[in-house]
Amino acid sequence: MQATTQLIHSIPVDPLTGAISVPIYQTSTFVQDAPGVNKGYDYARSGNPTRATLESLLATLEGGEVGLAFSSGLAAIDAIAKLLKTGDEIIAVDDIYGGAYRLFTQVYQQFGIKINFVDTSDPANILDAITPQTKLIWLETPTNPTLKISDIEAIGKIAKAHNILFCVDNTFATPALQKPLLLGADIVVHSATKYLGGHSDLIAGAVVTKDKELGARIKFFQNACGNILGPFDSWLVIRGIETLHLRLRQHCTTALEIAQFLQTHPAVDKVYYPGLATHPNHAIAKKQSKGFGGIVTFSLKQDTVEAATGFATSTHLFKLAESLGGIKSLISHPATMTHKTIPADKRQSAGVVDSLLRLSIGLEEAEDLIEDLQAALDGVLAQSAKNLSTAAA
Repeated sequence: MQATTQLIHSIPVDPLTGAISVPIYQTSTFVQDAPGVNKGYDYARSGNPTRATLESLLATLEGGEVGLAFSSGLAAIDAIAKLLKTGDEIIAVDDIYGGAYRLFTQVYQQFGIKINFVDTSDPANILDAITPQTKLIWLETPTNPTLKISDIEAIGKIAKAHNILFCVDNTFATPALQKPLLLGADIVVHSATKYLGGHSDLIAGAVVTKDKELGARIKFFQNACGNILGPFDSWLVIRGIETLHLRLRQHCTTALEIAQFLQTHPAVDKVYYPGLATHPNHAIAKKQSKGFGGIVTFSLKQDTVEAATGFATSTHLFKLAESLGGIKSLISHPATMTHKTIPADKRQSAGVVDSLLRLSIGLEEAEDLIEDLQAALDGVLAQSAKNLSTAAA
């Protein structure tokens, strides 16, 4: 059975009423037949039927044993970090999401957990960074925002050989394109706010584990710390997942067209998209993914914050906003938005230069999006020429 068909029919019909849409159990508690005797649920923080349906669906999607839904992507990351203790070390991708960087360095580092940031696109860098205290390898692939690709299978073998937990943030690719648990990861994490939800109308996070014991440990933190996803938002994620494969196919198709266009424009310096043959990790992306995603990142030849923000505020179809993965196209400037919490030197060494711009490709027609980008890029060239003329005068 094909993945799309399997996904659609893994969402259950309500056994009580026959409702084809999963019911929203908007309740805080459940009546018990006797003390400790219930119908599977006692208090909604510990479990809710709508959330349980989503969590089962997440596990099915990723090919894992346990799925868990959280109040945000960062809440999901936080629950995984709680597996560690003082003295432990994390090896993390250097081109890391700004929120994860802040959580690791400003929250967990103060509890005595050390974070080593390395370029994980070369597995040898991970081998070099491993110490007896290394307990977790933290990977994003593709990375946010420069879209580096790391070999999940190769890193999984390293992690297994050294008895280190291996977690992959699969937000950008989604299980529609790649399944890290099947390639050797122990844990997958998502900001379900993005492609899983798909409509820019919720905040949610997800964790899926390869084995039940590890899932039970993270579920303990979910319940003990209370970072659960509510029933209505759980229903919204289910609704989003129903069209995940269809949406990703269109996102990928349009993203490639836009990446190819950007390569031809004289105002553009570099284009980062794994689907381009010029991408340094194209072969690895092609090996481990069914597609190359809906995010395109590029830098301008005029490498200044002013040029980038001028461009970002002159598009019409691409809306300037945080986040990604929705049906409407978005543009962001990582240096002043998503990655502003990362020190400038570390940010730039990871490739997040001042003129870098990240595009989240929506479901609009490719020709309309290209026309929008063309006009904004032509404006960059015109402003650059004006600046040169003024300087010469």
